[in-house]
Amino acid sequence: QVQLVESGGGLVQAGGSLRLSCAASGRFFSLRVMGWYRQAPGKQRELVATITSGDSTVYADSVKDRFTISRDNAKNTVYLQMNALKPEDTAVYYCNSQWRSTFSNWNNVWGQGTQVTVSS
Repeated sequence: QVQLVESGGGLVQAGGSLRLSCAASGRFFSLRVMGWYRQAPGKQRELVATITSGDSTVYADSVKDRFTISRDNAKNTVYLQMNALKPEDTAVYYCNSQWRSTFSNWNNVWGQGTQVTVSS
């Protein structure tokens, strides 16, 4: 019932910047915590950053002071501004959101992922 579509990934040199976007569509009543996760080859998926509907944020230590998560509730969209990128940031980045319809419990949905590659 809810789909997340990510965009904005690509190839960038170390020290560069990228901005990821993730838009939610479908039939839902509310979105709660939205976030970004990443998975590098051979590694487990890890949290990058999350943001609540009230704009409270959580960041992984590895991205603090370099990445900024934000959301536009009117557009049902979450963003990840990534600055000072490092080769170790290379991964597939996944968007995640908690959602519910009018009379349902909270559900969890993932996007399809977008590749971010940082060259040295």
